[in-house]
Amino acid sequence: MVDIALPHLSSGKVRDIYDAGDGRLLLVASDRISAFDVIMEEPIPDKGRVLTAMSAFWFELFADLVPGHLISTDLSDMPAEARHPDLAGRVMLCRRAEMLPIECIVRGYITGSAWKEYKTSGTMHGATLPEGLLESAQLPEPVFTPSTKGELGEHDVNLSFSEAVELVGEDLATRARDVSLAVYQRGAEWAAARGIVIADTKFELGLIAGELILADEVLTPDSSRFWPADQWVPGSTPPSFDKQPVRDYLDGLDWDKTPPPPALGSEVVEATRARYIEAYERITGLSFDDWPG
Repeated sequence: MVDIALPHLSSGKVRDIYDAGDGRLLLVASDRISAFDVIMEEPIPDKGRVLTAMSAFWFELFADLVPGHLISTDLSDMPAEARHPDLAGRVMLCRRAEMLPIECIVRGYITGSAWKEYKTSGTMHGATLPEGLLESAQLPEPVFTPSTKGELGEHDVNLSFSEAVELVGEDLATRARDVSLAVYQRGAEWAAARGIVIADTKFELGLIAGELILADEVLTPDSSRFWPADQWVPGSTPPSFDKQPVRDYLDGLDWDKTPPPPALGSEVVEATRARYIEAYERITGLSFDDWPG
């Protein structure tokens, strides 16, 4: 990745964040990919550009529901230190926000950790659900299921709504819940019309001058579970438009899910890249070839 001569604030599994001055942040999406909380040695070409392109699309689509922190993805709008051609299509100049200390998760279908809890206790985040639900079944209505933000190396902890209220206050928790549900509902309807089920997703919300805003990445294959609608069958786990080829490959190995990770073959890397690009093109109706980079 390009060396950017701006104050470096943090690095996550995928993004690097820099102080762009004047109350702004520069977010750079890398091609890093993780599985089972371990970052792989091999990048997935163009993954960071897909995440940036898809987030930019959704920020615009949701602008009337909630303001976004995105200012621009145009390289010419970036600080001079970040106008390197290799950064084209993978940078976002954003307004700096005070981020909420909760992950705003919305579930429209029961899968993943929610399914495991339901099988054990008939509940999801402690709330009782109807009996007889099948894995991957659509819930009667989308549900806001917040969690904590785990520190690096720690897993998030599920929260009840009342516990979220204790963290951020009733007014802010209610606003976060209502915005998250509204954004998910519109996104899910948009995707469904294009043959994709959005099973669940995670939003990052923050405050700028007291106004609730949508931040970070939005409805990407990294922050959401996308299923092809024609392969969704309750009672099974549909394939997903994300790192599924990586997970499937690793699951077939004798690996204990701790670093160092095994090498990914070129076929796994290319299959994963193709999944990300297909998700973008199906969702947006745009050609990824036209995105900068």
